[in-house]
Amino acid sequence: MEVNLSLGRTQFGNSAHIGNVLTEVEALELLNAWVANERLRLHMKQVGAVMKAWALEREKLPETEAHKWLLAGVLHDADWEKHPEGHCRIIIEELESRQIDPAIIQCIASHGPRYFGVEPQTIMDKMIYVFDELSGFIHAAALIRPTRYEGMDVKSILKKLKTPAFAAQVSREDIQDAISRIDTQLEEIIAFIIQNQKDVQ
Repeated sequence: MEVNLSLGRTQFGNSAHIGNVLTEVEALELLNAWVANERLRLHMKQVGAVMKAWALEREKLPETEAHKWLLAGVLHDADWEKHPEGHCRIIIEELESRQIDPAIIQCIASHGPRYFGVEPQTIMDKMIYVFDELSGFIHAAALIRPTRYEGMDVKSILKKLKTPAFAAQVSREDIQDAISRIDTQLEEIIAFIIQNQKDVQ
């Protein structure tokens, strides 16, 4: 039976806390304290790296704003391992208690609208939804290749997306929904992810 993960609200954080952020070191400390699974930690770091790269390269945002994208990516699944039944709610409450910028918290709440009941509003929200499932899927594809990311091409990822048995837990429906909300083609997103997460450790 699927657990109801709906957050029951669509407003997060406090506008008085705009600009309040964790440092990258503090975020990684939280990540390491909450998540024991190395593969899950890597996934969150990869999403964080891709989020920051997109903010800087495609949205042309300043470093201070791109840092918020990084934090949302690094922490979006922080409660999933220890609190699967409270996924998203626990990390949101933690960040609210730390008086963190509401844009970061809103972004984390937006990474799975079908599950959490929060529709992505900003481009930051939409991109974490786009990157989350695809990042994990592409990494799964890399793991079965002898050369990992080296030589990986977009066509091979598209082919695997059409193979239901491969990484079956990844929702193709969510990927299609996420892509439909932005003005960038799936192929371009895949290439961007490969380029920007291949060296994350």
